[in-house]
Amino acid sequence: MSERDVDVVTSAGDGKAELVLRSTRVVTPEGTRAASVAVSGGKIVAVAAYDAPVPDGARLEDFGDDVLLPGLVDTHVHVNDPGRTEWEGFWTATRAAAAGGITALVDMPLNSLPPTTTVGNLRTKQEVARSKAHIDVGFWGGALPDNVQDLKPLHDAGVYGFKCFLSPSGVEEFPELDQDQLTTSMAEIAGFGGLLIVHAEDPHELDAAPHKSGPKYADYLQTRPRVSEDTAIEGLIAVAKRLGARVHVLHLSSSDALPLIAAAKREGVRLTVETCPHYLTLTAEEVPDGASEFKCCPPIREAGNQDLLWAALADGTIDCVVTDHSPSTADLKTDDFATAWGGISGLQLSLPAVWTEARKRGHTLEDVVRWMSTRTAELVGLDQKGAIEAGRDADFAVLAPDETFTVDPAELQHRNRVTAYAGKTLSGVVKSTWLRGERILHGGEFTEPAGRLLERNN
Repeated sequence: MSERDVDVVTSAGDGKAELVLRSTRVVTPEGTRAASVAVSGGKIVAVAAYDAPVPDGARLEDFGDDVLLPGLVDTHVHVNDPGRTEWEGFWTATRAAAAGGITALVDMPLNSLPPTTTVGNLRTKQEVARSKAHIDVGFWGGALPDNVQDLKPLHDAGVYGFKCFLSPSGVEEFPELDQDQLTTSMAEIAGFGGLLIVHAEDPHELDAAPHKSGPKYADYLQTRPRVSEDTAIEGLIAVAKRLGARVHVLHLSSSDALPLIAAAKREGVRLTVETCPHYLTLTAEEVPDGASEFKCCPPIREAGNQDLLWAALADGTIDCVVTDHSPSTADLKTDDFATAWGGISGLQLSLPAVWTEARKRGHTLEDVVRWMSTRTAELVGLDQKGAIEAGRDADFAVLAPDETFTVDPAELQHRNRVTAYAGKTLSGVVKSTWLRGERILHGGEFTEPAGRLLERNN
């Protein structure tokens, strides 16, 4: 029986439900409507009429006009655990995620020691995460110049795909691929039907750019020009087209690459693209000199560039929005943009940040759910996540979309409370977060870790 064969019309579970969640605004694949969502055994068993009878013995949770969303799925998170746990760890990262309405994340293979580049290293990371995860956690593998032989075993062990860099990663244990190595790795991954995800900045364009140190953001922006992304993406598309490979462009910031991406998609290249909340909500013009909490790679660009990213989200050229949560200790965020660590911590604030800007631009919460839950789940094949419909995991975020708050770093859950959003007023307060029918966050209080380790379905 398929997910849609379950009766979702009149009853709240036909007496089988243990829990019914009710709201005047439930975001479903068919649109936002008043509904009662019945849950049993951690799964959604029915999406029924708002006033459907509550089955005998079931508990009712009525959220009034607060919006019931599917839990968000963030497929780009650097947890750094084990090895660099002073930067971040599974306990703190997953609490921050839960506080932001995220119920599943996929951890990047670098910045931890060891990196996720062999099956043994994957098992080490899984063992560390197992008892610390407040939400569900999956893992990306890494593609390095010397680990082609490890890619198929990692795929068979359940990673969701493989990350590579085309320019230096910033950590010596995760070197970049040159063009020949990219082709070799992509061919290997395509051979077993895997997914390659790519940090696409061309090293030659980066080398040719001005190299300026110091506190001025305008100088830093020149060191990572749009052409570095555009050139890398153009080359990536050519290789993917030739090999018939499935590839995903990470954290797109250059709007100049959008015509290339749109053309490739029209030609049938198996290409998907993500962008991040900081590219959609922050602009180069507002970055103060010395404020390296805004530094990331590729960089936050100008307001006009941002407008085009939003247009590409609207028309589907960009598929999804993920955080690229990349924390560090505060001492690495020096006031010299050339030497400061490049990364923005965004797990807890991604939903309100994107919603605040999206509503200004005429988008709906249905759009936000599509970008940050449905399409991210589809990217990695998490069929049980990403939507409120029968058969899916009972993962939810309850959001008060019209309530506002001012970002106070002291209230953030990630380990090092550095944020580019400090002092900003955002719309959308996450009231509670639910994982497989259990409330894991309510009123700022967390339950004990209940997350599971996720593996790709073979």
